[in-house]
Amino acid sequence: MEIENTSDEKKMEQPQQQSPSKKTKGWPHNHAIHYSCEIQSSTNEALEKVASYGLLPNMILYLMGDYHIGIAQGTNILFFWSAATNFLPVIGAFVSDSYLGRFLTIGFGSISSFLGIVLLWLTAMIPQARPPPCNQFKEKCKTPTSPQYAVLISCFALMSIGAGGIRPCSLAFGTDQLNNRNRPKKESDIVLEKFFNWYFAATATSIVIAFTGIVYVQDHAGWKVGFGVPTILMFLSALFFFLASSLYVKQKATVSVFTGFAQVIVVAYKNRKSSFPSQNSNLGYHQKKGSSLSQPTNKLRFLNKACIIQNPQDITPDGEASNPWALCTVEQVEALKSLIRVMPLWSTSIMMSINISQGSFQLLQAKSMDRHITSGFQYPAGSFGMFTIIGAVIWIGLYDRVIIPLATKIRGKPVKIEIKTRMGLGLLCSFIAMAVSAIVEHVRRKEALASGYLNNPGEWWPCRPCGSCHSIS
Repeated sequence: MEIENTSDEKKMEQPQQQSPSKKTKGWPHNHAIHYSCEIQSSTNEALEKVASYGLLPNMILYLMGDYHIGIAQGTNILFFWSAATNFLPVIGAFVSDSYLGRFLTIGFGSISSFLGIVLLWLTAMIPQARPPPCNQFKEKCKTPTSPQYAVLISCFALMSIGAGGIRPCSLAFGTDQLNNRNRPKKESDIVLEKFFNWYFAATATSIVIAFTGIVYVQDHAGWKVGFGVPTILMFLSALFFFLASSLYVKQKATVSVFTGFAQVIVVAYKNRKSSFPSQNSNLGYHQKKGSSLSQPTNKLRFLNKACIIQNPQDITPDGEASNPWALCTVEQVEALKSLIRVMPLWSTSIMMSINISQGSFQLLQAKSMDRHITSGFQYPAGSFGMFTIIGAVIWIGLYDRVIIPLATKIRGKPVKIEIKTRMGLGLLCSFIAMAVSAIVEHVRRKEALASGYLNNPGEWWPCRPCGSCHSIS
């Protein structure tokens, strides 16, 4: 009997001894694997940004020159492309959290972006994919046919879908690779900090390369090579991502935070006629197990009805709601309230985004100027967006290392400019920038019309930055 008990005990102990390995199955145990996955995650998005951002600056010239699309229509097309690229990551995040998981979402996005860029490259390679060439100043050019428009829009749609899959998941997917439960918390914090530093450094570097290198290639080697380089980069991005598939930590999809927001809205509407529980009532608010929030705040009080316990039977024995579309937790309600509270702050960036989205006009404005830095080098018009990045970097450095320390030294106590004040100053600078741009364009256009530049565009040198134009004769 003792032998049987011993064997039974061993059988009972065996799963417990194996559980740690099962628990950590798939988690990298080698630092080299950790960092290779981390680097690959950052590289994937960096290459995608080089490819996509490198196409945007000069795209209006491609639409006007090769597709004979007017500036207004071309600007609208690029605006909708940019809007879709910025909005689809919200949908991509929802799909990733609820259904596919981050790995599959990034993989799908990489393939979609690659197909979109390949299709765009083919429009430059195949003459039948665009209208026949013509001189826009001497004859009326043919506009794109419906199939040609369809191919062009498909390029932008595929690239936007790809960005919607890659951008919301890359950072979180990178942290998944480093979230090792066996590592001490202090060491994990250091590793994550290094990852964030390298991630944002790679992102910034990719944008700089896109605004300089890719634009320069397009200006000097033409559209075939200019679109071919981003195609190769996107191919390498997808290839490297899938080659390292076996090394990745792949988290399963869970309930999305957006689903929780929708549940709060639906349940609050259903319970809109319900009264709030009194202090003497046995019913109260449903809270997540182990949470310190016992009841919701009084702000946006109408949402609190989503977590009122109408019937004790709505709670399962383990403390969960039997139907999440009939009863929410206090945490879900407060999360939605937090989102609503920051919306006014987000809305302040709408006008800023409108100003930033005027890139096509600024490109054409810069194109009409003499951009020669030396006799042998001309600064690309599509790279003028670099001044925005350079200005931001300089301002951050001055603010953190010069302005704040100097103000602290003068006042004799710590000085800090509030975030809302800094946002207001940023909006003011944005307003001044647009006003200056309007004045420059007024002067430039006036000089061009007075010099006959509009009627004889082929007989005049491009305008110099000071606004004057010079005749060939």
